[in-house]
Amino acid sequence: MAQPLTLPLYPPRPLPIARAWLKEAINQSLPSPGPGPLPASLSSNLSSPSSILSLSCRALSQPALAPSSPLLHLQSKPYPHIHLAPSLLVLQFPMTPSPVPPFLLLQYLSPVMTFLVQLSGGSELAFVQEPEDVVALREHPLLLRCQVQGEPPITISWQQDGMPLENNSGATLMPDGSLHLGGFPSRHAPQGSSLLPASVHKYNCVAQNRYGRLVSRRARVQLASLSRFHHHPDSVVVEQGGVARFQCLIRGVPEPTISWEHNHTALNPTNHRFTLLPAGILQITSVGQSDVGTYRCVARNIASTRYSQEAQLALSVSPPRLLQEPEILSGPQNLTLTVHQTAVLECIATGHPRPLVSWSRLDGRSIGVEGIQVLGTGNLMISDVSVQHSGVYVCAANRPGTRVRRTAQGVLLVQAPPEFVQWPQSVSKPPGSSAIFTCVAHGVPEPRLIWLKNGKVLSPGDNVKLTHNNSTLMLAGVTAEDEAIYQCVAENSAGSNQASARLAVTGAPEPPPVPQGLQASALSTSTIRVSWEPPSTGDNPSIIGYVLHLQSEGGGELQEAVSKGTFEHVFTNLDPATTYSIRLRAYSAEGASHDSPPVHITTMGSVPTSLSSITAPVLNATSVQASWDLPPHPGLIQGFKLFHRKLPAAHFEGPLLLASSASSFLYTDLEPAALYEIKLQAFNGNGDGNSTARFVSLQDAFTADAGMWGLGKPGGALL
Repeated sequence: MAQPLTLPLYPPRPLPIARAWLKEAINQSLPSPGPGPLPASLSSNLSSPSSILSLSCRALSQPALAPSSPLLHLQSKPYPHIHLAPSLLVLQFPMTPSPVPPFLLLQYLSPVMTFLVQLSGGSELAFVQEPEDVVALREHPLLLRCQVQGEPPITISWQQDGMPLENNSGATLMPDGSLHLGGFPSRHAPQGSSLLPASVHKYNCVAQNRYGRLVSRRARVQLASLSRFHHHPDSVVVEQGGVARFQCLIRGVPEPTISWEHNHTALNPTNHRFTLLPAGILQITSVGQSDVGTYRCVARNIASTRYSQEAQLALSVSPPRLLQEPEILSGPQNLTLTVHQTAVLECIATGHPRPLVSWSRLDGRSIGVEGIQVLGTGNLMISDVSVQHSGVYVCAANRPGTRVRRTAQGVLLVQAPPEFVQWPQSVSKPPGSSAIFTCVAHGVPEPRLIWLKNGKVLSPGDNVKLTHNNSTLMLAGVTAEDEAIYQCVAENSAGSNQASARLAVTGAPEPPPVPQGLQASALSTSTIRVSWEPPSTGDNPSIIGYVLHLQSEGGGELQEAVSKGTFEHVFTNLDPATTYSIRLRAYSAEGASHDSPPVHITTMGSVPTSLSSITAPVLNATSVQASWDLPPHPGLIQGFKLFHRKLPAAHFEGPLLLASSASSFLYTDLEPAALYEIKLQAFNGNGDGNSTARFVSLQDAFTADAGMWGLGKPGGALL
């Protein structure tokens, strides 16, 4: 019996996809009075490997909140981030396999809720590259790529048309998980026949690890082919100066390119009278004698080249009519395309005088100008079509200067492959509970949703319910057998897409042990260092991080999160001479530990601040009164130190120690006519504050005193 073709993926690589888990909501109750706890959910939108993580917070009931206030607030800011909306936070950080990025504290405001979020570089299982549709040449090898990342060990296998690909299939599984096909497994198609069903095969890449099984999108592998012509060009007779049109129809994989020959010579595509349309159409305007002859179309693709039968173009022998009503020889055909393709709507008209061709939409909407181009005399080309381009397009041929017109219309339908607007999220549930996965996809036409469990189609059953057009999957009374990877597959005629999530069925959660050895020491007036013991070897793998809680008496609580390998933290920007209570929690995937025994620590006190000013009025030639204002909180001051010096001396005399209640001091027996500097500083048990100084000149006072005895002029000066 043939064995399935499988291969362990080597080397294993971690999955560089950012995921966020809601670990715990802290302090969930509203301040009283209030309506009670406010439920909120935290989620992340996951896609291909990226350095952008978006976190959204959705409140089930929301109190009055200023529109400008963010619902999500990042307490610590190690990464660039921006608020796109009050409840949407976009975070950017470097995606590296290791080490695991640290924690973030997210705060839900009004009321205050704090969420511990872990950003992790590892995850269960995901496709980095899925196989793509490809066209195969007979007897030529091809490679279907499949790259998977997740927690090792990972096993890769492949399916062909829904069945396991076996060892004797002639396919080779490459070390990176890609599939090498030595030749296309299909019988020869009879010459000139249409494509056979056996010419198309669908391949899936299947990845499996201990979490479950994941199936990639289906990749179509088609054998290159070129059918016989379904329609050959017809001969035409055209008036001199008229319009000629030829068309041929052929099918192929890939779609063949069509060119034309005139009398077995390739047409010059730069001649503005010749218009070649993608659907195998040739238009010739202002037909003259040089255009008479045979025409045939040439179809080419990688499979073959084919020539159509020849058609004749002849000139009419009857004289041209001076007046001819407008006539649309060929109008737009109904066209179905996929987004980003190019639409060409044909409209070729004849008449005398030559009619004017215009386009409009039946619904009255503007066609626009971006990506719009006119080919030839009236064909409409729309590049990079989108769903908004869908509609009925009307071609009108008008006789110049009159209201005589002819119209033709065609429908353009633009399809869009499915895109997810809501992804299923991985959940962990205890036995007997219910698990709900939600998957919402948009596309044109509306996508059909299918759920897979470990790669197999999931049908409604005893505990499986599918509602809302299969967008909601509910598993009731989960057991260990329900633990698996669940995939939501969205399909429509334009393509397919898939998203996955894991259900983990766990027992009663066991929180991590209480952290031990919490210690704290004051480093300065505003900083405290906290340290604790590393966990024992058995507990370390389960811990994902720690959260420190710091609170002063009568003050609010400050929370800081650190990674699992950190056992020391420094609190900054604290108040001086303030006693704080500090406790610590450890976090694991199962929740939070109990609080550690609290420690109490007081920050260092600060030295007094500088005094606002000092005044020193001169009383006489030898006396100065030094005065100052007492600070508003004299309890922070134990006393004052007063210094003075006679300039130009370098050193001050003093200090004179004064009580904290003193607000002045009288200097006497100073030297007349001298210049003094007086300096004052407050002090306490933590040291001296900054000094405040004042310069005083006794020169003018000495002169004034001398003037009383006829020695000078009265007056005084204070610097």
